[in-house]
Amino acid sequence: MRDLAAGLGYLGKGQRWVARHGRWWGFGLLPALITLVLYTAVLLVLGFRADDLAAWATPFADGWGSPWRSLLRGLFTALLLGGGLLLAVVTFTAVTLLVGEPFYEALSEKVEQSEGGAPQGPELPLWRELWNSARDSLHVLVRAAGLGLLLFLLGFVPVLGQTVVPVLACCVSGFFLAVELTAVAMQRRGVPVRERLALLRGRKMLALGFGVPLVLLFLLPLVAVLVMPGAVAGATLLVRDLVPAEGKRPEDEPEPGREGEPEPYRS
Repeated sequence: MRDLAAGLGYLGKGQRWVARHGRWWGFGLLPALITLVLYTAVLLVLGFRADDLAAWATPFADGWGSPWRSLLRGLFTALLLGGGLLLAVVTFTAVTLLVGEPFYEALSEKVEQSEGGAPQGPELPLWRELWNSARDSLHVLVRAAGLGLLLFLLGFVPVLGQTVVPVLACCVSGFFLAVELTAVAMQRRGVPVRERLALLRGRKMLALGFGVPLVLLFLLPLVAVLVMPGAVAGATLLVRDLVPAEGKRPEDEPEPGREGEPEPYRS
């Protein structure tokens, strides 16, 4: 429970940081606003075509009588829209971070400087940074999509699909949101994407405490735009405590009396 409360606390700290630095809050709004317009258009198309997609996906129900055909296709439509919304929530952050890579890198670095110095990240050209971000995001999204598909199928199970599955879906989305949002500060510390996943899996409640409230906020499109800069700031503060700037955790400190360079970060 302590980690759960700590994760929520980092989210609040991030929002307070951008509230105190209004220029950086406005700076971080633009990428989220662009992504919101794109996602809104896609979701509107999905909403208008959901019934046609349900009929196309269930041709075996054409000969069914009423009300069974309508019930099946109505359930499929609801799950399709819910799955689309879930996918939008999970991928919104990744796409926004990709679109706004220079914006959020600068915002995250400013947060670190204001808190006592930022680690020196690798000097890479912009195209390489974008490529690395896209590659890492794809790695995360493939995993999220696999779990999302499983939850989509479980949604057809009576009772379980209407009670337990939505809660699990929210938790899965929250975890992967935390992974995506911490990517900027983690990359600056040279932590590869597989180690990021392992690190946050080891602190699931911390990741859920930070990510699940964001999932609920991101269900409201305008709110998603408004809280995105603070979410990046909060994720940076979380990473500062989770992975020290030199890339090692407290338990990796050298033994008393031992000299030498700090050991590299290990997951």
